[in-house]
Amino acid sequence: MFSYTILKGGKAVTSIKKGENKFFVGEDEQNPAAEITFELSEEDHLVVDHTFVSDELRGQGMAGKLVERVVNHARDERKKIVPVCSYAKEKMEKTSEYQDVLAD
Repeated sequence: MFSYTILKGGKAVTSIKKGENKFFVGEDEQNPAAEITFELSEEDHLVVDHTFVSDELRGQGMAGKLVERVVNHARDERKKIVPVCSYAKEKMEKTSEYQDVLAD
């Protein structure tokens, strides 16, 4: 499991967990404090369609860490990513280290 420490109320509290077609932060996959979701396309690409970060976690770089986690997952699975989510798309296009998994 990829782990990334975040602060909540001044305390280090959590890690990014793998869920069903998502990576999330929080104890409950159905009500996460932050998440990035994806689907597998017919072309065998990961289609990243949603990124969410709750108000309590905003401003801590969590959305970027979620994108980093799905990029590492794509590398591990030898898949390309089609970012449909506007945040993931912008982050991936601007980050040169992510170009290897960005689908054409």
